[in-house]
Amino acid sequence: MYKVLLDAELSKAFDVWSGYLNARTGEDDQVRARLRSTLHSARAAAAEGDPASARALVAEMYDDAREAGLPWAPVRPGPCAADRQARDYAKDELRQVLPVQLREDLDSIALYLRVTGRRLQTAPGLDATTRQDILYISARAGMALDLAHPTAARRELERLKAIARRCGVEP
Repeated sequence: MYKVLLDAELSKAFDVWSGYLNARTGEDDQVRARLRSTLHSARAAAAEGDPASARALVAEMYDDAREAGLPWAPVRPGPCAADRQARDYAKDELRQVLPVQLREDLDSIALYLRVTGRRLQTAPGLDATTRQDILYISARAGMALDLAHPTAARRELERLKAIARRCGVEP
């Protein structure tokens, strides 16, 4: 499962860089040629089963573009945005890899998590510590879902429901 997420992260980066390099931006042609070559090397490394080298080359591309001052070049997404984008890319892959029953189970847990989390976040009178606990538990549940681990996700959902009951919010 984790491999699917890592592969999705690389696929997203390849698509972003390909789109940028195929656009006519009027930026430094030499730098863009170097970036195109690095992208080709990164794709080759991934195809040869060396994703670590491919990721390193993609990271190098972000650094090169920043150092060259290319205003239209992609910028390295922050951790939250990168995870969100990788999850978005991984959805299609997961549909092919996970059994139907497991996907339905994970989707059901995700729905309950979203509803319970929203109800808690909008509840009046919650202190900062409780709000922080809600975010922490929701993040742990999200990680469990990303790793297709329904047992861990259900455990976090139950923790969230316990907070909801304690705060007088219908889970």
